[in-house]
Amino acid sequence: MNRRNLLKMAALSALPGALWSARSAFAQSGGIAFACPVPMSGPFAANGKYADLGMKLALEQYGKVLGQPLSYTVLDTEGKPATAVRKVQEISQQKGVKFFAGGILSSESLAMGKEVERAGGVFITTAGADEITGKDCNRATFRWSVPTFGAIEQTVRPLLESLPNARRWYTITPQYVFGEGLLSAAKNIFKEKGIEHVGNSYHSLSEKEFSGYLTNAMAAKPDVLLILNFGSQSSDTLRQAVSFGMKQNCSILVAWASGLEQFESLGADLCEGVYFGAQYWHGIDSPLNKELVALARDKTRGNPNYSLAGSYICTRILLEAIKKAGSPDPAKVIAAMEGMAYDGLTGAETLRKEDHQVLKNYYLLKGKAKKAMKDKDDYAEIVHAGQSFLAPAQTGCKL
Repeated sequence: MNRRNLLKMAALSALPGALWSARSAFAQSGGIAFACPVPMSGPFAANGKYADLGMKLALEQYGKVLGQPLSYTVLDTEGKPATAVRKVQEISQQKGVKFFAGGILSSESLAMGKEVERAGGVFITTAGADEITGKDCNRATFRWSVPTFGAIEQTVRPLLESLPNARRWYTITPQYVFGEGLLSAAKNIFKEKGIEHVGNSYHSLSEKEFSGYLTNAMAAKPDVLLILNFGSQSSDTLRQAVSFGMKQNCSILVAWASGLEQFESLGADLCEGVYFGAQYWHGIDSPLNKELVALARDKTRGNPNYSLAGSYICTRILLEAIKKAGSPDPAKVIAAMEGMAYDGLTGAETLRKEDHQVLKNYYLLKGKAKKAMKDKDDYAEIVHAGQSFLAPAQTGCKL
C-alpha cells in the first residue's frame, strides 16, 4: 500500500466522534447496529480497510435513521469462510446485530449469507460469484456488484469487437468459486466466437509469484492475456507480466480490477494500454457518485476506490431500505429492498426482486499514458459501459 493510501486511512481514522473513535463500540441504549465483515488481515487486507472506510462514511453522513443512532463494528474475516461465519455468529448472538454489508471474497460471502439468514438478519455484498444470486441465493442476501457472468460479458465481448484479430487467448485463474465463474463465462464466449483458448493456469489464493504461469502464457503466444484474479494478486500478475515484456507482444485484460487503489499501486506507466474491467470508477457521471467523490475528498483527501465505494453504497442501500420500511425489523427491510429502485453510484439502479441482484453497469477501462492524465487520479478512460444479467429463470435462484 503506497504512502498516499496510508494518509487517506489515517485522515479518516482520526475523525472525531464516537462512531469513528470506537469501531467496536455499540450504543447500549437502543440504536441500529451494523457490521462490516471484511478481510482486515491477509492478502486482501487493503480492500477490507477501504471497505471499512466506506461504511464509516455512509453512517456518518446519515447520523440517524428513524430517529435512532447508528453504530457498527468491523469484523476481520481474514478472507476465510470459517472465520467469517464464526464472527458473524458471535456478533449476532452477543450483540444482536442484524445488518451486514461486506464480504470481499465470494467464498466468504456465500458462507456468511447463509449464516445471516439463519440469524434472521440482512446481508449485502460486493462479491462476484454467480451463485450468490444464483443456486445458493437466500432471502437474507443481496448483491450490489455485477456477477462474474456480467463482468466477462461487458469486458471480453466488447474487447473482441475492438480487437477482431485477437483470436488466441490465455487465462490465469484463481482456483475458487469466483475464478471458476469468470473462466466459465469466458470459455462460453470463446466457444461462441470461435476463439482459441490456448491455455489456462490455475493458482491458489495465497499465491504471490506468477512468473511460472506467465512463462507458460508466453510460450502459448496469445493475442490476449486475460487475468481473472483480484486485488493484490491481479496487481502482482500484471506487474510481472509487464516486466516480462508481455505488453509489447499481446493485449492484457484484467477482468475484475479494484479501481483507483490498484492504479495507484501500479502506476500510470505500467497501466498504460492495459484494459481493466471495473464495477466502479470515480469518474462516473452520476449525481450520487459526484456526491461521494466530494465527500471522500473532504474526509480522506482523495478520490474513492471500488472497495470504499462498494461498501458505501451497500450501507446506503440498507439505510434507505430501513427508512422505506419504517422499521429496523429485518423481515420488513428485506421486503422493502425487493424491487427497490434508487439513484446509485452508476446512475439508476434496481434491486431485482426475483434474485436480489442489483442491476447496474459494468465498465471497461483502458489505462492512459501519463502525459494524457488530466490529474493525478486520471489513470484510465471508460471505453465501454453496459449491463449483462442472466434472466431470473436462468440464474438457478429459488427464493
